[in-house]
Amino acid sequence: MLPLVLPFDVMAQSTQSITNPTSVLSIFLSLLLVVAIIFALAYVMRRFNVTHGGGGQLKVVASMVAGAKERIMVIEVGDEQHMIGVTSHNISHLCKLENKIAPNQHAITTGSQFKDKLVKAMAGKMNPSVKGDDNDAK
Repeated sequence: MLPLVLPFDVMAQSTQSITNPTSVLSIFLSLLLVVAIIFALAYVMRRFNVTHGGGGQLKVVASMVAGAKERIMVIEVGDEQHMIGVTSHNISHLCKLENKIAPNQHAITTGSQFKDKLVKAMAGKMNPSVKGDDNDAK
């Protein structure tokens, strides 16, 4: 078993580094950076509405911007579709749709196309022998 005795120089150096003004500034700036990253991630999550799904019971079928902070949305609850108006202060039920509309497939396809292209590009960077499809050059 080794003795836990440190030389005096090592003990003096460790206490001196804590009281050193540049060390304290470095610790403070590191803490400030971590807090800034936490706030930035919270902002991004709120901005892009990163939330868990409702278990498939409620989904947005279509959405349209009607003003600066106003939207018209078609939501599907169970097997019924409803049109609602959403503002920054209020959500109003506009009507129940008799004829169902299909979900907005363009947004879903665009997202998956971007994801596929990103995966292929990253695979090409990691492994240069992997090549993308010829139809990626659209």
